[in-house]
Amino acid sequence: MRTSAEPQSRYEYPAHWEADVVLRDGGTARIRPITVDDADRLVHFYEQVSDESKYYRFFAPYPRLSAKDVHRFTHHDFVDRVGLAATVGGEFIATVRYDRIGAGGAPASGPADEAEVAFLVQDAHQGRGVASALLEHIAAVARERGIRRFAAEVLPANNKMIKVFTDAGYTQKRSFEDGVVRLELDLEPTDRALAVQYAREQRAEARSVQRLLAPGSVAVIGVGRAPGGVGRSVLANIRDAGYEGPLYAVNKAFPEDLAEADGVAAYRCVRDVDGPVDLAVVAVPAEYVPAVVAECGEHGVQGLVVLSAGYAESGPEGKERQRALVQQARAYGMRIIGPNAFGVINTAPDVRLNASLAPEMPRPGRIGMFAQSGAIGIALLSRLHRRGGGVTGTTGVSTFVSAGNRADVSGNDVLQYWYEDPDTDVVLMYLETIGNPRKFTRLARRTAAAKPLVVVQGTGTAPQGHAVRATRLPHATVSALLRQAGVIRVDTITELVDAGLLLARQPLPAGPRVAILGNSESLGVLTYDRCLAEGLRPARPLDLTTGATPEDFHRALSAALADDTNDSVVVTAIPAIGEASPGDAELAEALRSAAAGVPGKPVLVVHVELGGLAEALSAAASTAPAAVRAAGIERAPGTERAPGAGSGAHPLRPAERVPTAAADRAPASDAPRLIPAYPAAERAVRALAEAVRYGQWRREAAEPGRVPEYEDIDEKGAARLIGELLERGEGLTISDAQTCELLAKYGIQVRRALPAPTPDDAVEAARALGYPVALKATAPHLRHRADLGGVRLDLADEEQLRRAYAELSELFGKPEELRPVVQGMAPRGVDTVVRTVIDPAAGAVLSFGLAGAASQLLDDTAHRLIPVTDREATSLVRAIRTAPLLFGWRGSTPVDTPALEELLLRVSRLVDDHPEVVAVTLEPVVVAPHGANVLGATVRLAPPPARDDHGPRTMPAY
Repeated sequence: MRTSAEPQSRYEYPAHWEADVVLRDGGTARIRPITVDDADRLVHFYEQVSDESKYYRFFAPYPRLSAKDVHRFTHHDFVDRVGLAATVGGEFIATVRYDRIGAGGAPASGPADEAEVAFLVQDAHQGRGVASALLEHIAAVARERGIRRFAAEVLPANNKMIKVFTDAGYTQKRSFEDGVVRLELDLEPTDRALAVQYAREQRAEARSVQRLLAPGSVAVIGVGRAPGGVGRSVLANIRDAGYEGPLYAVNKAFPEDLAEADGVAAYRCVRDVDGPVDLAVVAVPAEYVPAVVAECGEHGVQGLVVLSAGYAESGPEGKERQRALVQQARAYGMRIIGPNAFGVINTAPDVRLNASLAPEMPRPGRIGMFAQSGAIGIALLSRLHRRGGGVTGTTGVSTFVSAGNRADVSGNDVLQYWYEDPDTDVVLMYLETIGNPRKFTRLARRTAAAKPLVVVQGTGTAPQGHAVRATRLPHATVSALLRQAGVIRVDTITELVDAGLLLARQPLPAGPRVAILGNSESLGVLTYDRCLAEGLRPARPLDLTTGATPEDFHRALSAALADDTNDSVVVTAIPAIGEASPGDAELAEALRSAAAGVPGKPVLVVHVELGGLAEALSAAASTAPAAVRAAGIERAPGTERAPGAGSGAHPLRPAERVPTAAADRAPASDAPRLIPAYPAAERAVRALAEAVRYGQWRREAAEPGRVPEYEDIDEKGAARLIGELLERGEGLTISDAQTCELLAKYGIQVRRALPAPTPDDAVEAARALGYPVALKATAPHLRHRADLGGVRLDLADEEQLRRAYAELSELFGKPEELRPVVQGMAPRGVDTVVRTVIDPAAGAVLSFGLAGAASQLLDDTAHRLIPVTDREATSLVRAIRTAPLLFGWRGSTPVDTPALEELLLRVSRLVDDHPEVVAVTLEPVVVAPHGANVLGATVRLAPPPARDDHGPRTMPAY
């Protein structure tokens, strides 16, 4: 039993340092503090390390650890001496420790802020990124304990460890003394360190998903002995899709002499399989899953797709079962899709995996699809299948993931994979919930800069099986934040597919100018009206009349595309009557050939009851119908029919590389122009409007703006003041004087207000401030409610002030109930409100709107994620519906919006620099023709979280 004087008891075990991480190769490991109970694990770990690695660690031959070594490396106070271990299957695979040191390198305690750090990684796990992950976590621990610098001594031949330090992105110094490389790392996070961390996170998580979507071998566990059932159905789906890797059927109830099941090698246990199993599809009852997971982990299976139900969606008992499932799988380094999943699909020709309950493999294509719900997954695949085979032809799926309860692998992980997947051009996601909106927004912004991301977002009610962070932000606010990150937000599955098909087939429009042409005047007018409603700029429709021939369509479309005043073209078509009317194939070829002549502009078709036109638009090919050949229409290169196109096969399309963030997407020059067709004008125009807005976001994202530096900001002074204030309480709203002092350190001046508990005090305050003044009631029920009459403005002298004081007292009660203050009058302008909040899910959010009841009733408030750039501040001011009041509406004087934008940027900097500032309200902010005046301010402080969004990489906790 340890006494209170022993190091281990100095601090309680820091459970919040425990974390699961994804490693470079896609496997997982658990990082946790080393305790006195780990002595045997440490000895066993050290025995697995090569002599060379031991030499690199101790600078001398060190074959075994002494009892004194084991005691030292397992007894920590979690402040001055800390050790962390990375574990897989409960066993150590790597360790790291730091010891706080003083100026001479001797052991020390606080306030010494330097520590010596050292690593040891088992040879079998070197190259997996374990040391890099451990460095992130031990650095976060050190910062939490007041350590600001690491020192490390490394032998020159230990290149791997030197690279771990030099690649981390921290500011560092390097020297060489006595045959040893000495490295000093400043642990203050830098932009480069954060970029390195995010890049490693992306590669690791993408690799972990790739292992699930492109396995070298698959086992289906739970294959029934008789036809039917989930396991046997999935096995048949994998086999029938043409998966060419080793495939195994597993069921512990198989007879011992059974060699095959449905033509697939059969085994009673996955451990009996002679060879590796990369992916296990689990389709057994929930109570048998733990035993299956253990067998898979012991056999070295890399990932699981758990179709089994009976987890968090079924209630509290199932929630505990789901937590245990995730912990068990992660202990073996495996990732999970599910439980309660529909499955995964990969149509790549070298994979062809249909490990799902979908009875048919979807058409190959360039669209990545993610759904949490199996029912929604079925609907998405069905909708795209119908549209792919009928309305728009051969646009199909690259990969599909239905994550079920998404206990482990989530939309964020799959987004990491699609970001660099060369086979995916467009991402469609149906998200019932967003478990980590802050991370999703970050990943979405990066992905959307390279390829379109279209999302249907749930209304905020989380299904029972989903573990999500609580958010205080309204659903509309979260949606607005996603749009700012480049996400194309739509409301229905129909809109999801409509937008996806347009973006997968056509280039992005360069602007909102739309040409409309067709053989129906009424349909053209309807399309025109919908364009106006969506904020587009349509030209007057060109009516080709009902007697228009394919040549007429070709000529009109060619002219519209060649016109520099058009950014896109919508073609409307209705059935023509008569023997001379053009057939679907002829019209389709005319449109396709015209579109191919100007490949940089998108073309859409609105068709009404033309059963064959949609198919023909996708299949129009080299052997043009006789009517078109007779018309002398010249076909552009790349429109030749692919073999079998007429029978439903898709035109061959070469793989297109993922576009860069700076360049708009366009089909490859030698790829067919597949023109999307829509059965209603509103659907086509809505999809086009989303593409226009996304194109505008892409162009703006190419120059993302910057977070300005202001020389008058006193960041260290603000930090000292915040620290002093927090010493008085865990969370508090600071006084008006303290608020003014803190804001002033960021160059934000609050107009002085003096308390006026009596009329005489009010008069004295006015004399100190100078007339004219304002008299305000600051009681909670009257504060910022000028509409209730609790404010008197432009009081020019003592007589007016005393009269106003008496009126307020008569209307609202005694002065002690009113809490009146006197404030100098600010220049006239527009009253606005600036707020920040720290949302548990979304993070720090800056909000802006006009002051007053009308804006509150209409919810006319705009939001941006902090930190805000100069471009975002400019757009924030203009995002509210009442923004014209700031820019001279109806002849009023425009106000100083640059001053307002600077104020927003300074508030953003304050909250970003100091996570202890959990809420700021500036109300009102009067924006005058010259300057912005803050008349009222409140600030709330709270201790910062132990780990924030800039902390080390971790998987969601369970």
